Amino acid sequence: MVLEYAIITVYSVALILIFMYALAQLNLLFNYVSAQRKEDTCPKFNFENEEEIPFVTIQLPVYNEMYVMERLLDNIAKLEYPREKLEIQVLDDSTDESVKTTATQIEKIKQTGLDIQHIRRTNRQGFKAGALKEGLAIAKGQYVAIFDADFLPESDWLLRTVPYFKNPEVGVVQTRWGHINRNYSTLTKIQAFALDAHFTLEQVGRNSKGHFINFNGTAGIWRKECIIDAGNWEGDTLTEDLDLSYRAQLKNWKFKYLENVKTPAELPVIISAARSQQFRWNKGGAENFQKMARRVITSKNVSVKTKVHSLLHLLNSSMFLMIFLVAVLSIPMLYIKNEYAHLKSYFYMMSFFVISTIIFFICYWFMFKRSYGGGFKNFIRYIGTFFTFFSIAMGFSLHNTIAVIEGHFGKKSEFVRTPKFNIKSLQDTWKNNKYIRKKPSINVIIEGLLTLYFGFGMYSAFVVGDQGGDFGLFPFHLMLFIGFGYVFCKSIFSKA
Repeated sequence: MVLEYAIITVYSVALILIFMYALAQLNLLFNYVSAQRKEDTCPKFNFENEEEIPFVTIQLPVYNEMYVMERLLDNIAKLEYPREKLEIQVLDDSTDESVKTTATQIEKIKQTGLDIQHIRRTNRQGFKAGALKEGLAIAKGQYVAIFDADFLPESDWLLRTVPYFKNPEVGVVQTRWGHINRNYSTLTKIQAFALDAHFTLEQVGRNSKGHFINFNGTAGIWRKECIIDAGNWEGDTLTEDLDLSYRAQLKNWKFKYLENVKTPAELPVIISAARSQQFRWNKGGAENFQKMARRVITSKNVSVKTKVHSLLHLLNSSMFLMIFLVAVLSIPMLYIKNEYAHLKSYFYMMSFFVISTIIFFICYWFMFKRSYGGGFKNFIRYIGTFFTFFSIAMGFSLHNTIAVIEGHFGKKSEFVRTPKFNIKSLQDTWKNNKYIRKKPSINVIIEGLLTLYFGFGMYSAFVVGDQGGDFGLFPFHLMLFIGFGYVFCKSIFSKA
């Protein structure tokens, strides 16, 4: 019975933590709805007065981006802003042939009168954080905008963001990500769905009540003074953006989030690229929990509610560990439930997962409705999208759990960039992309075995107990079977 009680305990704790996270999301939904009724009264620079237009530096941290560099530089060169108050730093750590083509294009752009510099380092120390820090040391601008290689800001982007720095307390202005290839595949659709929830529900829900949010690594702009005051960029975690964001907010800098300013970007189109991105984000989240949690808890100028939201924010990625534990233990729990009648009362804990799922379903519906509108047809479409997303997200839970565990235990790893493809439509192809990882990891085999394991869970629903089966967990196991099966098959058959 010791093993059975241990399984029940771990399973119950994981369910409760997921439920707590769901309640936090519900609170963010209330905040989000409330924020829609408020008028933005933030002071702004008057750009009709030339004296109020500040000098801006744009930083483009890049590393082996041969497929998207031309598109990136062409786009940045079209930004509307007084040329005498703008400089562009191409922070190029590349080691391939893109260095020469980038240099050639930069020289052409220089001839148009734009102040653009091609900055190269002899090593990648600190990875992206190191490149940003070195560029900052020679940056002329009072404000520093940052764009990753796959982002394509609209021409008026600076005109819509820089004015908010008139408030001297604002250290960062962050914009919402858009998706130029949202409908390319099921994979891009579910990535867009998840990111849309983050950039609406979570960012607005936290920011509107003064809780900590994060600069998202790109499509945002920093006050240079804020970066320096917060301790500058540090490369000791894989999410340097989250790290600096928390250090800045702990120093009382305010973040301004602009939901209505979209910055289009390209989503990863193959699963190996999505896996590397997910691994970096989730491991970095865990690393930052270890680095920042104590500082948040002991801070005297942060409210209790903000501390709670901050800790749950930093534990975001750790929810994958909880989901993975619940998933794996759900089959033993099914057998325990039907083998030991006196333990059945413990299985009311399962209702926590159902309630959590309903909360997520409601929260994400509000986000979906805001983007696509309401109505019966869109609601039916949403149901399919939500459960596809939920299934595939659970299919990533092993991969992300490994990342989270490594992050919490301090295992260091290289900053692995997400390969870019320059893909917008189904006619574009990624097959010959030189940056694609060719061999799937051993974890993919485990994901295949887990697919069979949850297939066994569905079979078990028909044979457990003496009352003709128990189908309470069948939908859960079906979603896990689909999710792990999708991740496994895509990882094997896409050869990437």
